[in-house]
Amino acid sequence: MPSLKKPTLAVWKFASCDGCQLSLLDCEDELLAVADAVQIANFPEASRAVQKGPYDISLVEGSITTPHDAERIHKVRRSSRYLISIGSCSTAGGIQGLRNFANVKAFTNTVYAHPEYISTLKKSTPISDHVQVDYELRGCPVNKYQLLELLSALINNRKPVISAHSVCLECKMKGNPCIMVAHGTPCLGPVTHAGCDALCPSYNRGCFGCYGPKETAEPASLSRRMAEFHNVRKPELVHLYRSYNAVADEFKKESESHETD
Repeated sequence: MPSLKKPTLAVWKFASCDGCQLSLLDCEDELLAVADAVQIANFPEASRAVQKGPYDISLVEGSITTPHDAERIHKVRRSSRYLISIGSCSTAGGIQGLRNFANVKAFTNTVYAHPEYISTLKKSTPISDHVQVDYELRGCPVNKYQLLELLSALINNRKPVISAHSVCLECKMKGNPCIMVAHGTPCLGPVTHAGCDALCPSYNRGCFGCYGPKETAEPASLSRRMAEFHNVRKPELVHLYRSYNAVADEFKKESESHETD
């Protein structure tokens, strides 16, 4: 019998640090299984060989920050059957989303000797603000096992099994005491999507929200708790929500609600 044609996989980079692409390479032994299941057609981080599209699956890392990228993402969408945004930059604008709360022109005038040569947008925006996205995989960087599960689901035409609970449940599963209750440490775990295996709380550090807001997140309730019981002031609350997912809707609205005139 003739062998079935393997689905083609392309990996694209926009404004990002490459960490999510490295998560795929970090799969090591599992990567061999991925390479056996798909035809890696475009992955500059791994190979200079490029196969022309269209592609069955496109993984997109990074946010849209330049006019050129705003145009390029439409070309990627047109050439992809499934477009998956991976990581905080592509799903929520990333750490570079902090530019959205400031004057980008002032930044370029300060940093660059010739700012007139810099072509950039006023805001860093997620991929879904520009094109239709078939699935979003959060994290900074993404969890490699979630990434493998997503690829397996797409290849086998099934729904991916990605947990939608919060980091708090991961803490409970590891037997961690709640650092916010026990020590008064500010922590975004209750409103943050799971995927990191409660990395920071396991080392007595508050969750930084790397995986973005969980489903039905209630950051206002968490903020009230931190303010009333742990004396966390408004400026600190603003900083807590403005990190890797600063412009994710729930975190953005909550941080803006604590800004003072």
